[in-house]
Amino acid sequence: KAFYCVWNETSTGTMINYLDKVKDLTSRNDSYYVVDGVSIVGGEELKVDKWGVDIAMTGAQKAFAAPPGISPIVVNERTKKYMIENPPNTMYFNLPRYFKYYEESKHTPFTPALPLLYAYREAMNMILEEGLDNRIKRHRICSDALYSGLSAIGLTPFAKENSRSTVVIALNYLEGLEDKTFRNTLAQKFRVLVAGGFGNLKGKVFRVGCMGEVHRYHVMRTVSSIASTLDMMGYDVDAKAGLKIAEEKLKDL
Repeated sequence: KAFYCVWNETSTGTMINYLDKVKDLTSRNDSYYVVDGVSIVGGEELKVDKWGVDIAMTGAQKAFAAPPGISPIVVNERTKKYMIENPPNTMYFNLPRYFKYYEESKHTPFTPALPLLYAYREAMNMILEEGLDNRIKRHRICSDALYSGLSAIGLTPFAKENSRSTVVIALNYLEGLEDKTFRNTLAQKFRVLVAGGFGNLKGKVFRVGCMGEVHRYHVMRTVSSIASTLDMMGYDVDAKAGLKIAEEKLKDL
């Protein structure tokens, strides 16, 4: 049995803030605790041992700011033992095979993508140079500035305040604002790319990335560009108010 938690849900711009409490549930049910941290590890700290996480995975291309193609996975000894005793019948994603090759020769079962590994190592070095605490602080400050600045120009976040993501900012569209027209104008006029919604939220929300190397410049340019685009499309927005509050939030960077 396994209990899966998606720490950060990118399509809605939401995150859960109780990963440290889940172990109480999994312990009572003798199940494995699995965390999907694909889009947030590196922007927030995942305390695997302290929170009792058995398996965790992330993606190099998100908050780590490395090229796509590598999916780091953490497996504790308890889970590793279970996997070795119950190996899958597949060639693909066969972790016991990876364990065996690494322990015997420090190699992978198949040819690795070396350029991606070099790029990933450089991304890790950049994180260490900045310091993990500083990196997390930067992500939190930038997301707060985006939420505050974009709210000041009349947009509303999709998620409730206590569950808002610090790496993906999801915002409701203003009434009558057409999704593709808005995003295309923003991209073509200001070279700022934002993502649309999925499923039931398609055409109702748009999403702003706030991860990796995001800093003061990106926040201010994004707020300014979105405000200018809305103004071009006939909406009455207070760009100065948005920029002022965003700048105020960014003063601690």
